[in-house]
Amino acid sequence: MIELRTFDGLGGADHGWLKAKHHFSFANYYDPRRMGWGALRVWNDDEIAPQSGFPPHGHSDMEIITYVREGAITHQDSMGNKGRTGAGDVQVMSAGTGVKHAEYNLESERTRLFQIWIEPDKAGGPPSWGAKPFPKADRSGKFVTLASGRPGDADANGGALPIRADARVLGATLKAGESLTYETTPDRHAYLVASAGVVEVNGLRLGPRDGAAATDVDSLTVTAIEDAEVVMVDAR
Repeated sequence: MIELRTFDGLGGADHGWLKAKHHFSFANYYDPRRMGWGALRVWNDDEIAPQSGFPPHGHSDMEIITYVREGAITHQDSMGNKGRTGAGDVQVMSAGTGVKHAEYNLESERTRLFQIWIEPDKAGGPPSWGAKPFPKADRSGKFVTLASGRPGDADANGGALPIRADARVLGATLKAGESLTYETTPDRHAYLVASAGVVEVNGLRLGPRDGAAATDVDSLTVTAIEDAEVVMVDAR
């Protein structure tokens, strides 16, 4: 089963400094049919105006992955961490028993990012944060694991950022006409978004920023109709 989630059909909000689209129920957007996908709970497509951002606020028991598409985001948290994550790169925060953080666009241009929340396998544990560059050239024609809690992934594919969930966050870039296949199992939940460009997923056409929710499949074949970038979560 693969279900298309068009960008135009997503929930959303416009706060002036923040323009957000929600693939799943979030904040004031509620759709009982879209409460998550397996352990994947949130996938927000955010556009943050220059010199603005999310002031300090708290989280617990959630794996929060930020994939920066344009611009950069600067992170600060109650653990004393501070870092800037630029376009194409990834940061991960394991909220654990609780953490406060702020995310600001301190750039002179807008920042566009995906904010992805995955439920951890177990509650609790000390909070943590990390960030890492993932050059797009290294993802050409193949999926690279960006963040993972699955065995061995932290040591493979250049070293995925660790999360505390039986899940992977993957990224790939494709030239027009290229295809790649991701092997999965029918019990897994995959959610793929065309970050840029147009692709087909097992024959289902996705435009820019459309999503595809897949389960009960053995593999996913992604074919680029035009030059494209895709991000995917594979969750329990």
